[in-house]
Amino acid sequence: MNSTPVGPEREQLNELRGLEGLLPAGPAEQVLSPGRRAHHKDVLMQLIDNDSASHSANPNPDHSESAGCSSRRRFGGGDLYRMRERRWARPALVAGVVAAALAAALTVGIGPGRGADGTAARPGASSAAGGSRSAVVTLDRIAAVAMRTGVEPVDDGQFVYVRSTGADNEGVFDGPVKLGKMHERQVWFSQRQEPVTDVGLIRENGQDWPIEVGVPDGMSPKDAAVPAGFDRPTYAWLASLPTDPEALLKTLYANTRVEKGDDRDQEVFDRIGDLISEQVMPSATAAAFYKATARIAGVTKVADAVDAAGRHGIAIAREDTRHATRTEWIFDPRTLDYLGVRTVFSRDTARAKAGTVYDTSAVMERAVVNKRGQEPANHRRARQS
Repeated sequence: MNSTPVGPEREQLNELRGLEGLLPAGPAEQVLSPGRRAHHKDVLMQLIDNDSASHSANPNPDHSESAGCSSRRRFGGGDLYRMRERRWARPALVAGVVAAALAAALTVGIGPGRGADGTAARPGASSAAGGSRSAVVTLDRIAAVAMRTGVEPVDDGQFVYVRSTGADNEGVFDGPVKLGKMHERQVWFSQRQEPVTDVGLIRENGQDWPIEVGVPDGMSPKDAAVPAGFDRPTYAWLASLPTDPEALLKTLYANTRVEKGDDRDQEVFDRIGDLISEQVMPSATAAAFYKATARIAGVTKVADAVDAAGRHGIAIAREDTRHATRTEWIFDPRTLDYLGVRTVFSRDTARAKAGTVYDTSAVMERAVVNKRGQEPANHRRARQS
């Protein structure tokens, strides 16, 4: 007969059950960048490993991160304890569930701007020093290019379209890193300002997957719908953000959740990375994001980085020392257009040697279309650096 856990084990079990309660019964699905997706996945796996209940529910801990799942995933109830046995075949969608429990990136759970202990996040960067001199100079140049780039406004009824190529880690959880096969990914993001449950569409691995907000049992879809905002950015919402870099940075810090032990500056850096990678925004907003990034402590420049398409560029980077990884935003060295993002190990670990690529993505096309699922063959392109 199973005994009731006591002491630290009981606290861990209660914490897991609390997180489980934050998950909707239906699919609460959103999109994160490859680096954020991998980070939240690892954190969730660590929580599961710490819970003694997970061992009985999952007697084989050696399943890989790509180990077996159904074509349509619903997370709720005991499913939290069985995630390790599922195939992460829809990583961009699954990330929304992880974010809902760990980063308040979706519709349920903990409000924005709260730390793991429930206290308000401190606005402003943690250090007045900001990025390195070379990073600041480069970001100023990128901001100047962004400001000069003409971007047509996106209407509420349209969709932002991004086509990219990339790969993620498919190795055994907490084991050696194995980069998966490069593949294409297309996304369509709804630009509606009012609350919605139908956020958009992902076309990946030969299938179309709706990006939907999960509606818990007993809740009206209207009540579960998510308006435009940090959790569901749109062109109009991005246009409403402050264009003063310092004011924008304070807004970002106030609305970015940080898990206990994680680096607040890194979380904000990654949040900006998410916004610039798969959105279309006004020129002044894009420029403000780059100038705000220059004020984040620890931001550096990498002279040569390679995106998922094999294109060389300069990179704006920041090291997450806790996880021994460095996130790099890669830009064309001549035009300073945004090319993509990758995460590499910054030092030797048991999982990989320094320089090993953990995940990588390259933006191949960015456009605005009138219908979900429509490819922009003859539609206007939205060039966004």
